[in-house]
Amino acid sequence: MKFSTPLQKVTLIKRYKRFLADVESESGEQFTIHTANTGRMLGCAEPGSVIWISDSHNPKRKYRHSWELSELNSGALVGVNTGLANHLVKELIVSGAVPSLDAYKRLRTEVPYGVERSRIDLLLEESDRFPDCYVEVKNVTARDGDFAIFPDAVTARGTKHLRELADVVMHGQRGVIFFCVQRGDVAKFRPALEIDPLYTETLRQVVAKGVEAFAYRACLTPESVFLDKPIPIEY
Repeated sequence: MKFSTPLQKVTLIKRYKRFLADVESESGEQFTIHTANTGRMLGCAEPGSVIWISDSHNPKRKYRHSWELSELNSGALVGVNTGLANHLVKELIVSGAVPSLDAYKRLRTEVPYGVERSRIDLLLEESDRFPDCYVEVKNVTARDGDFAIFPDAVTARGTKHLRELADVVMHGQRGVIFFCVQRGDVAKFRPALEIDPLYTETLRQVVAKGVEAFAYRACLTPESVFLDKPIPIEY
């Protein structure tokens, strides 16, 4: 996915109220931007760090700029816009780059399903080889050594989604949890036991029951972001 307009390099002053951050441009102008990421953004939101933002050029928006990338001291980029994750995974699947998900003729998004009133991120249908496939996407930004980890905060909603996928599998369909790792400085993925033990144990249980898990790592630049490499999952 290419960004529609060039990203702007700014310095983070502070992040607050979950959705907002104050930044300073290279010319010294200070203003407030929006962030779609409601997580803790561990290691990605340090005051004084470099971040990259997009400009909607929409004067009707209260905060017309959005936080897209964080630049770490190492120079590595991390994609913090959770709103991109579904698009990146959809783009990957449609391109045929995920062999076990390439047989479907139809893809729908945000489809209501489940006994707990959820919405599935991607629903793959009309395959001659497989039953319908329910794909739940999670954006991953946190890191522990060589591992990308998820979640970065306790997520009751994420645990609910795992239960819904297990129920889908129990009724004869496919359920997939897809970890979209928006950073290139990791080699593998694991659930964050130290942050959310319940999510970790639930993930282990539903995978044992037939839910499929994928983790793909992104290649990120200020011009584009795309998923290019599957990485192993360790439970």
